[in-house]
Amino acid sequence: MTVNELCRHIGETVTIFTASGGASGCGFTGVLLRVNPCYVTLVNRIGQPPANPISESICWELLNGKEGKGTPVFMVGSVCDIPIDKIVAFCHNAV
Repeated sequence: MTVNELCRHIGETVTIFTASGGASGCGFTGVLLRVNPCYVTLVNRIGQPPANPISESICWELLNGKEGKGTPVFMVGSVCDIPIDKIVAFCHNAV
């Protein structure tokens, strides 16, 4: 697969299988973020948005006075950089 072919799918959800063992042999699924001559970058998990510093003071009555209600579990997200020469299969939508 050429770099130009990969570039056509930037912004799409794809699955990439690599020449590797272990858990990585199950493939990597995510949104294709970036392609260069050496690597592709997939966003595997989107991180949390920034917190609103005034939300508790404005929405206190919506929380019924219970601090921590609805508090999100914070995630920073994750990306994968995959060497192009290790890609053995590239799966994407037909349309």
